[in-house]
Amino acid sequence: MNKQVNIEQILPLVRKPGRYIGGELNVVDKTWEEEQVHFCLIFPDLYEIGMSHQGLQILYHILNQRSDALAHRCFTPDVDMEAALKARRQPLFSLEQRRPLADYDILGITLPYELCFTNILTVLDLAFIPIHAKDRNEQHPIILGGGAAAFNPEPVADFFDAIVLGDGEEIVEELTEQFLQFKQQGQSREEILKQLSTLTGVYVPSFFQPQYNGSRITSVEPLLPEYTSVMRRVLPEMQSPALVSKPLVPIVKPIHDRLGIEIARGCTRGCRFCQAGMTYRPVRERSVDDIMELAEAGITNSGFDELALLSLSTGDYSCLDTLMTKLMDRFADEYVSVSMPSMRVGTLTPVVMDQIKRVRKTGFTVAPEAGTDRLREVINKGIFEKDLMDTCQDAFALGWNLIKFYFMIGLPTETDEDVEAIVELARKAKLEAGQGRGGKVKINVSIGTFVPKPHTPFQWEPQISREQSRAKINRLKQILPRKGFALKWHEPEQSYLEGVFSRGDRRLADLILTAWQKGARLDGWSEHFNLNQWQVAADECGIEMDTYLRERTLDEILPWDHLHSGVDRQFLEQELADAKKQLYTEDCRNGGCQQCGICDFETIKPRVNEKKEASLPPAPLNREKIVKPERTAFVYRVSYSRMGDSRFYGHLEILQLIFRALHRAGLPVLFSQGYNPSPKVSFSQALPVGIESRAEYFYVELGKPLSSLAQTITNLDAQLPATITVTDITLEKKVRQASYCAMYKVTLDEFSENEIQQQVIAFNALDQLVIERIRKKKRRQLDLRPLVASMEAQGHDLFVELLHYHGQAGTNPREVLEHGLNLSPEQALLVRIQKVEIREIETPA
Repeated sequence: MNKQVNIEQILPLVRKPGRYIGGELNVVDKTWEEEQVHFCLIFPDLYEIGMSHQGLQILYHILNQRSDALAHRCFTPDVDMEAALKARRQPLFSLEQRRPLADYDILGITLPYELCFTNILTVLDLAFIPIHAKDRNEQHPIILGGGAAAFNPEPVADFFDAIVLGDGEEIVEELTEQFLQFKQQGQSREEILKQLSTLTGVYVPSFFQPQYNGSRITSVEPLLPEYTSVMRRVLPEMQSPALVSKPLVPIVKPIHDRLGIEIARGCTRGCRFCQAGMTYRPVRERSVDDIMELAEAGITNSGFDELALLSLSTGDYSCLDTLMTKLMDRFADEYVSVSMPSMRVGTLTPVVMDQIKRVRKTGFTVAPEAGTDRLREVINKGIFEKDLMDTCQDAFALGWNLIKFYFMIGLPTETDEDVEAIVELARKAKLEAGQGRGGKVKINVSIGTFVPKPHTPFQWEPQISREQSRAKINRLKQILPRKGFALKWHEPEQSYLEGVFSRGDRRLADLILTAWQKGARLDGWSEHFNLNQWQVAADECGIEMDTYLRERTLDEILPWDHLHSGVDRQFLEQELADAKKQLYTEDCRNGGCQQCGICDFETIKPRVNEKKEASLPPAPLNREKIVKPERTAFVYRVSYSRMGDSRFYGHLEILQLIFRALHRAGLPVLFSQGYNPSPKVSFSQALPVGIESRAEYFYVELGKPLSSLAQTITNLDAQLPATITVTDITLEKKVRQASYCAMYKVTLDEFSENEIQQQVIAFNALDQLVIERIRKKKRRQLDLRPLVASMEAQGHDLFVELLHYHGQAGTNPREVLEHGLNLSPEQALLVRIQKVEIREIETPA
């Protein structure tokens, strides 16, 4: 059995080491030997992206609730962590146990979007697992894929043993049952894959062989006679709220740092560009009671101060007004706000907006998608300019100053007039809808290039070139007024590569591997993306990437034709024809069945809440700005230690961790006033990442005195990671921002006692130690010597006292080690440093 991966000498050297240490609230760490099937769920992007992914959390809890399986997590490391692991020949590992990925039975890799494809190779390479499925043997884990991009997995099909199409909640249970049998019977890898192919929704790429002629596919030959196509798996209805009642609470801040509640799955609006709207049908709504149960348990067990209502079309939820009123009635007094993803114009009602603002005005985005009514008819958006103006007018009237619009360029039949109309629409929204509010109103316009997606009516349409995309963006930059508007856009080069892979085939596997070998990493991040690497790789592979953006004919074989979403091809073809005629297809929730083919009306059918639930009267609304009455503040100083892995948390991460622990502990924390209230907590000076401390503290203002300090210490400790311990709580007269002297213990095992002693003597003899710092592009000099009160060596330990004057520039132990004892920056990062104690001092005049 492999031992735990040792990363103690790696973490101090990388950015955001907290990404790699695990220990988040509500993680499950079961005993390895007691579980028979071992999964590691991998999100092929950075921690901040992966920890925002709802699907990963759902599967994590499903597997860990079983008595015969466990699931751990892993994310793609950043480039510095990748280099550090390679330099030390250390394998990539799971967060829960730092166990090498090769130890697991199954690696479940999410396929969320096309620009993460090279990250999959990074994960496999660092795990010392062959990249191509054909090169693996019985000693290697099964590499299983799934997710939104799995509906055309062909560009990465050669890297996977099997891929799940559709909803994963049921099939992951069936896979576990299968693997229990596989392990008991000692089946070969080939036998395992044949058994997996019998499960509805499981695609085994090695059992299909595409044939080509030039840029076209002539056939996709099934290699098993009974296995000729794969049908997407559909979950008939949303599962029990108890399944996700204890959400994973990240410490490193993810892009969506909130409690996500999936209120519905599927959308039948029928936007012709939208892959998710086709591949996640039919609509399955949760009841209001189930959502309230999820919110109650989720906030209690997490401490989040925001919950997000998630679905493809949240505004279409049948009982949204009622739900919002109930949520805000329950959570407004706890300063928990509610946000929603991009809202369909016309569904963001005054009732909903009024409820949102009861705590804080969370931002919202409306998505007209196109600038003209004509083009919105082509894409079946089903909204008109008046709908947008009404939505904006309501938002501005209720106190919002900023609205974000999202548009696409390059949509089928788009003209120059359609593009320029984007600006005209934004202008009207600001001038007409925001009338009377003057310069306070701002419109942010976000632009993305249309990428044709498989399994949609527009899967046959061409994608515009990156040059055309850039020209359209430049035109918008020219004509959009600067005052009161802002323009953001997705880089055309990234959209270009996304388009290549969106409708790509298996021949692109060589391109992905070659580009990865040339250094392509984290392509979804603009700071890492380099299209030139891809172009050079394409030339080497003899691939013309532009051909993948071309128009397809209705009679040609598409790379994904053997993979079925459940929506009939005839329906997609008819929708394409209707788009050219600007004909509207109604939502089947309102206009009757549109014959898309997904429902059997027995097991698979729309599940929408009854109207009686949606018609519950909302609570009376208070449109006035919420002002909490002034309360007497009881100030407490909480002292705590940060040891072990908690030394790798950044200061902002510690702040958020403490805020949530106070919430979960039920302390009556006071909040600031206004539209964006925040807890009244003041922290001691930020501790540099990588340094331990036995002498940290924060002040918290409470609305009533604590009845038992000892019990509060116990309660608060229970809400903190094991590496953070509350040592004392005292009642104070007020919050103090004091100067202090801190004692640090530095362990220098790599140096001889004589070397340490000589360096200390030399340092203590210095009259000054002037260094140069660059802050905000300005150079400043600072004399470190007066800030070092004392330095003394005791064997391999160095004790340093540093003075920290409130409001004045200070230093830290690593800076002193580098400049005062001539350690290299890497040596200063690797030595173990611990803040031992602090004492308050007077600030010099």
